[in-house]
Amino acid sequence: MVLKVYVSGMSGNKEVKKRQQRVLMILDSKNIKYDTVDITEPGKESEKELMQNKSTSSGGTVSDPEPRHPLPPQLFNDDEYCGDYDAFDMANEIDTLEVFLKLATADTTAVSTAQIELKQENGEAKKEEAEAEAEEKKPDEEKPEGGEGDAKDEAAEKAENEDGDGEDKKKAEGEGEDAAENADEKQKKQATITTAVKTSNSSDSQSDLFLESERAAAAQ
Repeated sequence: MVLKVYVSGMSGNKEVKKRQQRVLMILDSKNIKYDTVDITEPGKESEKELMQNKSTSSGGTVSDPEPRHPLPPQLFNDDEYCGDYDAFDMANEIDTLEVFLKLATADTTAVSTAQIELKQENGEAKKEEAEAEAEEKKPDEEKPEGGEGDAKDEAAEKAENEDGDGEDKKKAEGEGEDAAENADEKQKKQATITTAVKTSNSSDSQSDLFLESERAAAAQ
């Protein structure tokens, strides 16, 4: 059995060229023997027709998602179709390349396409489970941080309230001292006024006595 890789040496599609190079590079790295069939070479019309008729996958690209004829690279084992680039790449990713290329021994050929798809689905399911677990853990990790933040905020607010109460208390004490000082000053002023009035009254009485004495002397 001979593995055949159908390619186009004159393709103007850059993605097709890259895909062809990648397929050949992977096969070389795994030491898998193959024959390259360039469908654009003269005399390869029958090979080109075989590829187009037996390829069940179109090999569509981004620039040409629905081509009129299957695009290379297409892979065959003798005349038995294996698949296009996307199928080849997937088989390489999940380590079933020899099965995909129909090169595996009789014991391993029991691995069917359905089993390959099941492996892929299981891998995606495990990935989704891991992502879900990571999302669930995030809120739990954030809760302690939030709790510590709330506690710090409460402590800061309490400290601010205590500082405010202390300032209010000092202010009240200061106002009380000012009021006491004002009362003392008022009392002192009142005493001074009273003394001045008494002194004034005493002076007036002495003046009256002096006048009366002079009047009495004049009358004699």
